[in-house]
Amino acid sequence: MATYFLGDTAVLTGRTLRHVTRSLDTIITTAITPIAMMLLFVYVFGGAIDTGPVSYVNYMLPGILLITIASGISYTTLRLFTDMQGGIFERFHSMPIARSGVLWAHVLTSLVANVISLVVVVLVALVMGFRSGAGVLAWLAVAGILILFTLALTWIAVIPGLTAKSVDGAGAYAYPLIFLPFISSAFVPTDTMPGPVRAFAEHQPVTSIVNTIRDLLTQQPVGDIWTALAWCVGILVVAYVFATISYRRRIS
Repeated sequence: MATYFLGDTAVLTGRTLRHVTRSLDTIITTAITPIAMMLLFVYVFGGAIDTGPVSYVNYMLPGILLITIASGISYTTLRLFTDMQGGIFERFHSMPIARSGVLWAHVLTSLVANVISLVVVVLVALVMGFRSGAGVLAWLAVAGILILFTLALTWIAVIPGLTAKSVDGAGAYAYPLIFLPFISSAFVPTDTMPGPVRAFAEHQPVTSIVNTIRDLLTQQPVGDIWTALAWCVGILVVAYVFATISYRRRIS
């Protein structure tokens, strides 16, 4: 049964990946927005923000990486919505293939596309002066957290992809996720914020994830890693459950 599922998922993932490679503009536009933000914050606002001994590009890169992921998963919603409206799911379900493989194909495609976008953003950050003395294990930990975060947001993206009534509705849901890092420690220290805003910023998931990635890259003691992992895994599990329920309702 597992081999049956894995084989079907691999074939279907190849199909959705081919769609991405035929429209590379989606990956390019996914990377352009965070790169533009990075240029703006580093070269326009960076000089006015005190981040201590850490250069501003090093300080804000973790937040930019999360924005990159949030931008990328909006295309997952649109691809899923297009397939639902085009009747592709019904055709697949009439074939002897694992039904869940259709959904997992979109999730894995989102993961691959976002990894490519993240690599592009990091390369641009290196040109802008980003440097890290982090070792292999620290980089692997960063990669693991980013992959978990991508999967969590992707499964959230699946829900509007299955339930939205229009293309605009399917694509618009990602905007709050893109702006969430702005009310966190991603771009400025939270101790500079007014009381209520600071309280929200310090207790939302992005702050702990950003702080963990930043500490790993700057070789500092990592204090928020378990909180970050708990947020990522918790969001992933809840989103997966609701996405699965929505999927079953649509195909039943």
